[in-house]
Amino acid sequence: MKNIAAILLVEDNPDDIELIKHAFEKAGVNRPLNVVRDGDAAVDYLEGNGAFTNRLRHPMPTVILLDLKLPKRSGFEVLRFVRLLDSTKHTPVVVLTSSNQSGDIGRAYEMGANSYLVKPVRRDALIEMVRSLNTYWVDLNQGPSP
Repeated sequence: MKNIAAILLVEDNPDDIELIKHAFEKAGVNRPLNVVRDGDAAVDYLEGNGAFTNRLRHPMPTVILLDLKLPKRSGFEVLRFVRLLDSTKHTPVVVLTSSNQSGDIGRAYEMGANSYLVKPVRRDALIEMVRSLNTYWVDLNQGPSP
């Protein structure tokens, strides 16, 4: 049996954070959802630095949900870091952003994103997206053993 899978949400918009948390609750996803609000905090989290040294409170994520437009360090810079770090180079990264620009989509995939999703406007669509993310990336997807 798998351990409880933790999900790391890298998102700076407080409204989007609350909507995503609400969608997780309504979709019945009962997994730790850890939130960081900028690119530097995402790197600190993944390295276990500063406020994120306690891995019981801040476990390594099974999936990273990554916004692209972040303060301090962009989502693209975080994605580059994730793919270079031995402990996360195979961790699924789902870009979850408001940008539907083909340049952003292509660049994200070239840099190693596993999926690219545009944040839906409707709450029910976001709930269904979260349900599908959980089913595929956490329940069904088989990643390499650590």
